[in-house]
Amino acid sequence: MGSREVTDWQGKRVTVAGLGVSGVPAAKVLHGLGATVTVVNDGDDERARAQAAELEALGVTVRLGDGATLPDGTELIVTAPGWRPDKPLFNAAREAGVEIWGDVELAWRLRGPDSAPWLCVTGTNGKTTTVQMLASILKAAGLRTAAVGNIGVSLLDAVLGDEEYDVLAVELSSYQLHWAPSLRAHSAAVLNLAPDHLDWHGSMEAYARDKGRVYEGNRVACVYNVADKATEDLVREADVEEGCRAIGFTLGTPAPSQLGVVEGILVDRAFVEDRHKNAQELAEVADVNPPAPHNIANALAAAALARAFGVPPQAVRDGLRAFRPDAHRIAHVADVAGVAYVDDSKATNTHAAEASLAAYESIVWIAGGLAKGATFDELVARSAKRLRGAVLIGADRALIREALARHAPEVPVVDLDRTDTGAMLAAVQEARRLAEPGDTVLLAPACASMDMFVNYNKRGDAFAAAVRELEAGA
Repeated sequence: MGSREVTDWQGKRVTVAGLGVSGVPAAKVLHGLGATVTVVNDGDDERARAQAAELEALGVTVRLGDGATLPDGTELIVTAPGWRPDKPLFNAAREAGVEIWGDVELAWRLRGPDSAPWLCVTGTNGKTTTVQMLASILKAAGLRTAAVGNIGVSLLDAVLGDEEYDVLAVELSSYQLHWAPSLRAHSAAVLNLAPDHLDWHGSMEAYARDKGRVYEGNRVACVYNVADKATEDLVREADVEEGCRAIGFTLGTPAPSQLGVVEGILVDRAFVEDRHKNAQELAEVADVNPPAPHNIANALAAAALARAFGVPPQAVRDGLRAFRPDAHRIAHVADVAGVAYVDDSKATNTHAAEASLAAYESIVWIAGGLAKGATFDELVARSAKRLRGAVLIGADRALIREALARHAPEVPVVDLDRTDTGAMLAAVQEARRLAEPGDTVLLAPACASMDMFVNYNKRGDAFAAAVRELEAGA
């Protein structure tokens, strides 16, 4: 299981970079261990001041509005995951020979001698759903577990709290993995790789390299996506423990050492005796909620990690049946006049939107928002045959409109030049006008939401409210 890092924290001068959801708990934990803690934070707003007051009451030093200067005598930095590696603070730390850990690294180093092993999940899209599916499967097997990391319980609480776990289902972002050099999982999965956060990582190669860190030192299984060769390449490059296996998941018929789908059944040809001849039925596609292709892939990845941990087949089925997805992830809102309205506001990049579009045959697509440097030609070209129409909203909608003109010129497009609170209702009304019975009106924006909405949740809420208004007037 790994033993607690032998570190005398008493008086150790630790700088915590960033307040927020990871910085405040990290500062409290380190202070509680006896470290001399200084928190530095770029911002100096009302929320930061409230968090600073809470920490200062404990005896933690907080410097607001100055996240660039390395405090004198710093022996270790623990950073919030979102802080970019090229920040002046980190350049100064590297010059001074000071180690930089993220909150995940801190949690890993603070594990107790009998701590629960970690089953880790990363990837551009599907992480949260897969980790929640995994936790549901592990619970169905009678194991004490929690979904932790980017979601649910904080990792520090999980490793230091009073509750005892048999195994942890851990969601990890590329940011967190960048700052977690010594993490060694029991088993891990990279679900997929598509361009994202390139402004932070600097290049696709650097982004992939950070995702691939999740495989380093794996003991039992490195789970990869057969349809995404880049994930298999990361397994090949990883330095794993002797006997660790590469396990693929596929929406097709699985080869030996893979999980896949045969005639509507999820099957395992990896964790069975004589996998060259035998396959173990795990669940039906109908047990996956919702049974869209990318969600079936998530279920297979979760099943692979659970099976690597020794979970029996029935627990996979029971766990998938019990799982309920979070809001705004291909959520069916209503049927109005024979048209289905589906909210996938969480599809904030092109890779997620493409997976969402692949789940339906005839679509009126509501898309647009902040592109974050993305291009849309590939997405539109691959999805063109499914599009009955498109309604475009948001700051960067012109980029999607131009891609539609190039790759789907026959698809009618409504360009909504408005960002007020009524814009989503107008978009839904335009989509209804374009849709015919049997179609799906799909909100899969392929863009971030912050040009018009606080977050993707609020965008999805606005879509659902507009659909219900439509329903009421139908």
